[in-house]
Amino acid sequence: MKKIAGLLLLGTLLFSSCKEHSNEANEPVINQAIQTPAVINYSIVKVFPHDTSSYTQGLFWHNNTLYEGTGWYGEGKILTFNVATGKSEKKVTIGNNYFGEGITLLNNKIYQLTWQEHKVFVYDAASFKKEKEFDWTYEGWGITTDGKQLIISTGGSNLYYVNPETFKVERTLGVSDNNGYVSNLNELEFVDGSIYANIYNTDLIVKINPATGSVTGRMDFTDLLQKTNQPIYPNKDVLNGIAYDAARKSFYITGKRWPALYEIKLN
Repeated sequence: MKKIAGLLLLGTLLFSSCKEHSNEANEPVINQAIQTPAVINYSIVKVFPHDTSSYTQGLFWHNNTLYEGTGWYGEGKILTFNVATGKSEKKVTIGNNYFGEGITLLNNKIYQLTWQEHKVFVYDAASFKKEKEFDWTYEGWGITTDGKQLIISTGGSNLYYVNPETFKVERTLGVSDNNGYVSNLNELEFVDGSIYANIYNTDLIVKINPATGSVTGRMDFTDLLQKTNQPIYPNKDVLNGIAYDAARKSFYITGKRWPALYEIKLN
């Protein structure tokens, strides 16, 4: 009986060791003490027009200019546009064979993901001239930067920290709240030491602690267009797109083929 008990104990220890190693190598253990994310309230500063042909995949603000990356086959592009009028000023297209996804700026280079084509395009930020391409193993969804590494979402609950020179993954961060892992992470923006992420197919933006992966806050934009008396177009899609103007401490948000771009401030 002792032999059997000893074998059972050994098996339990081996299983426990394997489980811990698996979590350490791939996914962090969910911290059961994670608090319920705080409700983040906001105020709408102004509503601007937005081109309803733009299937918005990424936004960022740089030098008083809003940059937008759009998707859909045959429509993917990077552009700058006049916030007051919603009209594009400069743009580059990516071709009919690519579905454009998130964009970000690092070291005067614009990085643009593609959805399922496993390609990342790198452009000179001033000229929009494409300088190089990288291969990417996963789907491309959202991308931002902490100023040193690129941070990428792929539609799951992981965020990948990537070397901008080699495009190799250097860290994997599992994102979770008090209910478990948070999936469908999409467009990203890094602001004041936190990551903000659209949750695809919802009207939510979550605030993530990049050290732990814990969701610390949540913004709810349910029925935002209706509440601000915007026209609803038949091809209007989900909330997507987060940019931040540090000088004004304002966020800009919109959605795929939305008629409006919102400047908001957090309360």
